[in-house]
Formats: sequence, C-alpha cells, structure tokens
Amino acid sequence: MWVVKVAGSRGQTLRAATRHAPPLLSFTLAALLVTSHARASNGPPWVAAETEPLPEGIVSARIRKADQPILAAPWEGAPRRGSAALDVHLPIFAARRGPGCKGRFLSVGPIAWVCEDAVELAETPFVDVAYRAIRETPDGLPFRYYFVGPDGSFAYKKLHAVDVGAPDMQLEPGFAVAIVEERVVEGARYGRSHNDLWIPMRDLGPARPLAFRGEEIKDAPGDVLPFAWIIVDKAKVFSSPSALGKVTSSHARFERVPFVEEKNAGGARFSRIGEDRWVRSADLRHPTIAPPPPEVDVEAGERWIDVELASQTLVAYEGKRPVFATLVSTGKGREGSSTATPRGTSRIWAKLFTSNMDNLEDEGARRYYRMEDVPWVQFFSKGVGLHGAFWHRSFGHVRSHGCVNLAPLDAQRLFFWTTPRVPAGWTAALPSTHDVGTVVRIR
Repeated sequence: MWVVKVAGSRGQTLRAATRHAPPLLSFTLAALLVTSHARASNGPPWVAAETEPLPEGIVSARIRKADQPILAAPWEGAPRRGSAALDVHLPIFAARRGPGCKGRFLSVGPIAWVCEDAVELAETPFVDVAYRAIRETPDGLPFRYYFVGPDGSFAYKKLHAVDVGAPDMQLEPGFAVAIVEERVVEGARYGRSHNDLWIPMRDLGPARPLAFRGEEIKDAPGDVLPFAWIIVDKAKVFSSPSALGKVTSSHARFERVPFVEEKNAGGARFSRIGEDRWVRSADLRHPTIAPPPPEVDVEAGERWIDVELASQTLVAYEGKRPVFATLVSTGKGREGSSTATPRGTSRIWAKLFTSNMDNLEDEGARRYYRMEDVPWVQFFSKGVGLHGAFWHRSFGHVRSHGCVNLAPLDAQRLFFWTTPRVPAGWTAALPSTHDVGTVVRIR
C-alpha cells in the first residue's frame, strides 16, 4: 500500500458521497443556467440560500495557489469537493457569507465553493469547459520523468543555491521526479521539478515511455474474450499442446495474440492461439468476463471496473458489456497484508491528476522510495487506487505495494472514462450526490 500525499490537502480527510444521482452539470450548462436564472434572482438553482451581488463585470475567480481546496459547502471545515489549478479562472455563480472566510464563499460549480480570500475577482472570461489542468499525451505521461542515479542527489528551492548552498531535500537512488523546466547555469544544466525543486540534471536518468496499451472491445464477445497478451520476453509457439512438440515461432512481451481455448496436457496447461499454435498458459494473460456486482445499475448501463487478481487483468464494463481490457500489476503481498490489493467492491472516492507517493515516514521500512507526480490516480479503497506506473514494465505480474498499476496510456484512458469527472480547471475531484464514483471490484 502506498503512503499518499495529496497536495494542498493540509491533512484534511477526504470524503465522498455514494448516492446515485444524475451526472454532474458541465460548466457550459451551468453558465447557461446562471445567465437565465441568477441574474433574475439571487443565485443559480443549486444554491438555496440568499446570495450577495458581485461587482459589475466580475465573472470569474483567479486561483492564486496551486491545488487550492474546493469545498462542498460554504463554510470552513466542509467536506472536500476537489482542488483547483494555479492561475485558472473559475466561473462564479453565487456569493454568500460563511464561517471561516473573511470575504465571501464563492460558488464555482454545483456543490463547489472556494473562499474569496484565496482568489482574485476578475472580469476575465472563465475557463473553457474543454480545458484540463493536465492534458492527455501521446505516451500517457503528463510530465518528463527522471530517476535519481546510483549516487543520489540533492534538491534546492532556489536555483542560485544549487551545488553551493545547503540542500533542501536529499534524493535517494531510484527516486523519481517530474521535470517541468531546464536551465543552464555556467555550463551546467539544472531541472526544476513539478514540486518546485531544482536538481542537477547530471544526477538524473530519463524514464522511457511504454507503448503498450490495452484492447478496445467494440463487438459483443460472447462468454469469452478472444484475445490475450504475452507476459514473458519470449514465448515459444508449439505445434501441439506439449513442450515436446515442434517449436514453430515465438512471440515477444506485450504482443496481443488470439485466444481460442485452454487445455491441460501432461500436467501443464497450454493455450491455443491459432491453428496448430499453442503456447504455455503461464506465458500469457487472458482476461475473463464476469457478471456485475449488485452495486452496479445494469439497466442504466452504469460503467464499472473489474480487476481479476489471478490473471492480473482489468476489464471495464458498461452494464454487462465489456468495452476495454488490459494488463495490470497488483499488490505483491499475501492476501490480508499491507501490500496486498484488498478484494471487494467499492467506489472511486477521489481522483487526482497526479499525486506524490512515498514511504519516507515509515521508520521501519527496509528501503525508501518516492515517486513524484504519479499520474492518473483514482483511489477506491482508502489509500489503494488505480494509477499509471512509469517505473516498471511488469504488467501482467504482481508488483505493486497494493495499488493497481496500469501502463500510463491505460491509466490515462480510464481516468477520463470514470466518475467523478474532474471539471475544467480542477486538479482533483471527489464524488458528489450528482456525480458518484465508478464501482471498482477486486476479485
């Protein structure tokens, strides 16, 4: 299980609603509602209390702090609804007084409030509904990631202090950082991480993108998904279901192959992938179809995710229909241990574009790790979640500290498919009564 740090949370517990309700209103629809309703009354239809008028021409709130908390109600200590990106302009639908804010609380969306003290009122148009604080990329990696080399490194808050002043953080070998800017000073190159720390680039090695991605399922497959993936470097193809049979060819890791049937032969299991083409079943992973849990509204075609520990695969569904399948890496511990992925059915309770993950506070750890800005994070069981993993290529094998690791392209794809949706300009979102979290089952 990961120890998770959520930027901007100030240690506040994140909570989520689990009631079924219609989808969250988009900012575009909300803007139309506020135009037709708020100007003629005291606020948009989802704000029940009387609201205060804004200065003439004010339409947006510029966020002045990265990962600014957004609350579910207009008072200090209200449950978290999400967080907003630095410098983004969010729409203002209403304003009202509430405890814990010197100014007013501003409604920036359905069930979404931010204290006026943390923003700048502006006449600037608010963010377009299609805007994303972190955009999709061709390789699934929102940043350029680097690993700290075998000699470790030091990080500094100020560029002029690098290599001459006292470091602000020590980076152990294998730590990962996300570099967003590079500068050359006196012939030496330095990189600024997304956490605003400067690091000598000579101490870092780049993470290589992974091209693997899962399979889109467009046609009804029946009871068996007709494909599988090779999960070893070289899988021999035999002419019959026997290791003594003739080797006719081979397949490489992550190749997608047909799946026809599986047979037990001489105490070993073989899978047929074509006419007179067999591979050891241990060399591939075949996703299976399973019925939805009772938590899923099948009639409405509700989206949900099924993770099978035995096959290390994930299948995404709409009602009973599978729409996507891929390889995963789940927790490597024994069932019930702190590093095992817990079985059961739950809902996504928080989505973050990125999150730092480490075990630096675990005094009993045999080895420390820190992964900065892990992408496409979706928590579903306390600190256990779905997320992209750029530090290994072991998909199809158990590997993680408890989370469900996905190839970056797959994690990105699922992040924008599940709920709660992350509104324009936000960096994280929690479910609401209007936008419940997607069901995730681990079996």
